[in-house]
Amino acid sequence: MALIALAADKGSPGVTTAAVALAAVWPRRVLLAETDPAGGDLVYRSAAAHGGPLNPNTGMLSIAATARRGLVPDQLWDHVQPLSGGLEVLVGLGIAEQAAGLAGLWPTLGHAFASLADSPNAPADVIADCGRISGDTPAVDLFPHAALVLLISRTEPEAIARVRDRALALANKLHGGPRGAASLANPLIGVVLIADTNSAGKIAGQVNDMLVHAQTGARVVGTIADDPAGADQLAGRKRGRLDKSLLIRSARKVTADLYQQYGAAWSMPSHGQVSGHAGAGA
Repeated sequence: MALIALAADKGSPGVTTAAVALAAVWPRRVLLAETDPAGGDLVYRSAAAHGGPLNPNTGMLSIAATARRGLVPDQLWDHVQPLSGGLEVLVGLGIAEQAAGLAGLWPTLGHAFASLADSPNAPADVIADCGRISGDTPAVDLFPHAALVLLISRTEPEAIARVRDRALALANKLHGGPRGAASLANPLIGVVLIADTNSAGKIAGQVNDMLVHAQTGARVVGTIADDPAGADQLAGRKRGRLDKSLLIRSARKVTADLYQQYGAAWSMPSHGQVSGHAGAGA
């Protein structure tokens, strides 16, 4: 299985940008799912493959009725829309109030997402943008089905302290307590830092040492460039060679490192998806 759940503790560290960037260069077919109970962003920021707007009623909202009758992984494709760059997306809820329609269905969705990689018809990995999480966020019910839970954080001291505490809370919830090494528990809890490229390596090492010392069971698995221009290109708001941007180059490295370290069970095709822009939001 290959469900990768991305989330943040607080603020706007760039979870959606990170999710779209990773999905755009993912080395297998991938479905990007907007699973933030507070609502998704792509319907407001992105164009569909036909050039018009995305349909807000096709995605997480429409899948609720299907999931109540049971959900076969291949049924996910019935609710997917392609973005203008070709990325396949399960559009998120429009507003937080719509999350009531998914009450009790999050474990069902998590199982379907995780099982999609084993579909005999249209296999794909799933990258789930879970947005900001807290102890009572229902999207956390996806996490036990994930291969990786990636916490996205910027590098200000308060952000790093929050991601440490959130990782420890998740370790308690998912693993029954803190772990000295991330490899001892499944799903792996990783941290991806949004950082200036000049200082990314140094700060990643410092944060990783802190996570290990605090016995969070998490480790830093990579850094994504803090690249506003690249984020604008990814969202289709600015023209340019997206594949040459710091954002996409750093996302490629994170993806390659994840596969090298943790993806032994995943087959590794030789190409990614980025060509021009993925037409997605920041």
